[in-house]
Amino acid sequence: MNAADIWNSMPRRIVAILRGLQPDETEAVIMALIGAGIRAIEIPLNRPHAMQSVEIAVRSAQMAGKACLVGAGTVLSAAAVRQVHEAGGNLIVAPNHDPQVVRAARSAAMVTLPGVFTATEALAALADGATGLKFFPASVLGPAGVAAIGTILPEDASVCAVGGVWPDDFAAWMKAGITGFGIGSSLYQPGRTTAEIGAAAAALVTAYDAAKAAT
Repeated sequence: MNAADIWNSMPRRIVAILRGLQPDETEAVIMALIGAGIRAIEIPLNRPHAMQSVEIAVRSAQMAGKACLVGAGTVLSAAAVRQVHEAGGNLIVAPNHDPQVVRAARSAAMVTLPGVFTATEALAALADGATGLKFFPASVLGPAGVAAIGTILPEDASVCAVGGVWPDDFAAWMKAGITGFGIGSSLYQPGRTTAEIGAAAAALVTAYDAAKAAT
């Protein structure tokens, strides 16, 4: 199954943002997340040893035998896209929309979620071939702001909220047209045990399913 098919078939578009994940904990954390039902994993590159963690995360997902998206966040260059692809990753997330990053990811058949904040940025990212849009920081726009921008987007656009989004708010975001979420500190923080991460992931999945059923 290719990356686009995985994205389109995911029952829950939850992207786990593992900022600061260390190589020696990567396998256990990835297994805990996959076991709880998370199928998309982002390791931001602006921390030490991030690429090594990406490589381990890719292998861990393969060992788990689940169709997953595993890759990197804070991807700021086409060169970084190539590094992630060479490591086996199939997901590219960025805080901004850089056409070169989006095009490099698309040419490598990777799912790409560039960061946008305005209607102009959102339409430009889609025109460049973005798989979906990462509205960031979503808490500043709020559900109403994202909904307003959503009125000019294609009906089939994948729209994710990242930054200041909490499970208790999932239903409000979904009613505004959000189809996915990037979740960081409420799911993973350096120093958390694998058991704590697994429990947080399970609670996140439960909250997502409940919100989806209510909308």
